[in-house]
Amino acid sequence: MKTLAILGTIGVLVLFFVVGYFGFQNTANVHENGIIAQYDVNKNVYDNGWKEIKEMAQIPDMYTGQLEKLYKVALEGRYGADGSKAMMQFIQEQNPTIDSSLFRQIQQSIEIFRKRFTAEQTALVSRKQAYRNYLTGTFSGRLYNSIAGGYPKIDMTKYDIVTSDKTEEDFGTKRSRPLDFKQD
Repeated sequence: MKTLAILGTIGVLVLFFVVGYFGFQNTANVHENGIIAQYDVNKNVYDNGWKEIKEMAQIPDMYTGQLEKLYKVALEGRYGADGSKAMMQFIQEQNPTIDSSLFRQIQQSIEIFRKRFTAEQTALVSRKQAYRNYLTGTFSGRLYNSIAGGYPKIDMTKYDIVTSDKTEEDFGTKRSRPLDFKQD
């Protein structure tokens, strides 16, 4: 009878451990899938933002090209193909101008893109931190992972945030120089 009670207790403990491990494994997989998905969101935001800015930046060039054609037609219409031969011309002309609102729109789009991308990058950092906390900051995470887990299963460095050479250099040297808008 004692042997049966001991075997029953051991069986319940093993069952409890196995069920706990499957719970740990499921949560770890959810974390990893979330990191991968967030990284894909970051790529999507970056790609679409970059394309939008690049496309918008073409508009002023197209606009300028159209103005050049308009000027040429207007001037030829006024003065002929060879231009005005008058020494002095007292015509008050209203020439077309380039609308600066196009540049403001591009600037605003860049700002919106940067802010959205920063938010998505921050979300990725938070997901990675939550996952690391789950694996190393909880008793069950450390226990199950050390016995039979082997998590993370994904290469976490593959899902690092996008940064610039300047940032990497400054953080590597622990030094930052002021911005120089008047570069020689």
